[in-house]
Amino acid sequence: MTDTQNTEFKATSPLNEAGLAQLFTDAHTHTKWHDKPISEDVLKQLYDLVKVGSTSANCSPARFVFISSDEGREKLKPCLSSGNVEQTMTAPCTVIVAYDEEFYEELPTLFPYADAKSWFTSSPEAAYETAMRNSSMQGAYLISAVRALGLDAGAMSGFNPTLLNETFFSDSTWKVNFLLNIGYGDKEKVHKRLPRLSFEQACHIV
Repeated sequence: MTDTQNTEFKATSPLNEAGLAQLFTDAHTHTKWHDKPISEDVLKQLYDLVKVGSTSANCSPARFVFISSDEGREKLKPCLSSGNVEQTMTAPCTVIVAYDEEFYEELPTLFPYADAKSWFTSSPEAAYETAMRNSSMQGAYLISAVRALGLDAGAMSGFNPTLLNETFFSDSTWKVNFLLNIGYGDKEKVHKRLPRLSFEQACHIV
């Protein structure tokens, strides 16, 4: 019997109830914020967590613009739907979760095991689908990272993507996916949690 066969399987320990509550069961989408800034060190820590999240072929197409200055907010404001203006203008930071249309240019470094770049240069449809799917996952990783570090998040899709891309990305290959307000939410002003689908409604076991 080999050493490998003698090695006892050790499962990763699950998070305790407090950890699960912070990430999921007690977490809410926030729209009201305390006036407390987020340091650049924390923003960098968030990205350091997000970047290790899995993506297909390690393609990592997401790009992030952290807007925390008054100048940046005023630049973003015309791009927002009216219902999202107040919560965004008062948030300590708004993240433009974007993707790079030419993410595949980094694949020779990020995925050196195959000629992965050619998978996408020959198919714009595959490139777009991969960029959107994986940048959406990375945006979800960001929400989890925000909560894990003790902050709160509020994702939004109410904005003018054409105007936002023209305003922030006119000279690049980046395109917006969605917006995410982050900061220290006012937990006294969150809405009551809305209903969710049951396991039987949303899931099948086959």
